[in-house]
Amino acid sequence: MSEPRLPKVQMNLVRPKDPVVGRVVSNELCMNGKSASFVKHLVLDVSDTKLAGTFRAGQSFGVIAPGTDERGKPHKLRLYSIACPTWGEDGVGCLLSTTPKRLIDEYVPQKAVDDPTDHRLFLGVCSNYLCDVTAGDEVLLTGPNGKRFLLPEDPSLHNYLFLATGTGIAPFRGMLMELLENPSKPCTRRIDLVMGTPYTTDLLYDDLFRRLAAAHENFHYHTAISRESGPRGTRVYVDGLINQDMDTFAPLLADSNTLIYVCGLEGMRFGLYKTLANHGFTDGYLNVKAPLADLPPEQWQIADMKPNIKPTARCMLEVY
Repeated sequence: MSEPRLPKVQMNLVRPKDPVVGRVVSNELCMNGKSASFVKHLVLDVSDTKLAGTFRAGQSFGVIAPGTDERGKPHKLRLYSIACPTWGEDGVGCLLSTTPKRLIDEYVPQKAVDDPTDHRLFLGVCSNYLCDVTAGDEVLLTGPNGKRFLLPEDPSLHNYLFLATGTGIAPFRGMLMELLENPSKPCTRRIDLVMGTPYTTDLLYDDLFRRLAAAHENFHYHTAISRESGPRGTRVYVDGLINQDMDTFAPLLADSNTLIYVCGLEGMRFGLYKTLANHGFTDGYLNVKAPLADLPPEQWQIADMKPNIKPTARCMLEVY
């Protein structure tokens, strides 16, 4: 069994009390078609700041939105996954990118003092701000953040299973570009990406992943579409796709050198846990404690999985 040796990274070089200025280079939709969602690929120039050349694929950076909240205090820091390889969008680490999604939601009363009839629409503060910025605008940034959700020091020692939903695809864009488009030596180990979205039009960076799959026989791109029928007439989530295509995924999961990375909605990990257990692949990826270890996976409840299942070093989670 081969646990990954992760690289040492720089952390919190730029803190919220003293942010640096990143300048917007471009801000464009990165979806597969017309959709009810709006997701951008945002590129920021961090030249001549402490962030330049200091981040790695898989890390995140902080954004401080302008203005104040309803209490008159500055907006809290929000973290965004880096969507480019370690060498940045420019090859020298001065242009970093991320994948903000415009948030429009309905207010839900949460406290006893809240008006139970109040269901007004609201806009997310920071993501909508980032979706609105245009070339030349200045954005206050902090970071880098994160030391766990990283590619190993020597990528050639491992296989990879990347699982994403929605904007959780951001770090995998950077990781895949780093693995497959490395100018010194592309990784030749098996790499699978499963991207889950409600509709095919919600797929992010779809053209890039299809291009990479066509150019590299070791990279396999799978899409799990949950609200429309696919070629086989099924609507499926990420864990369901792995389950129904286990003949494809079993050799990858059985290899002791395989690493699993999960990024996106938290619910995805619970379906993954059950799928791994149902097919006998928990060893090496999960530590399952009693009482779950003595129960069939079909009986596992989310409230019990949270405290009683811990991912190993070969299963990395970045969920929300």
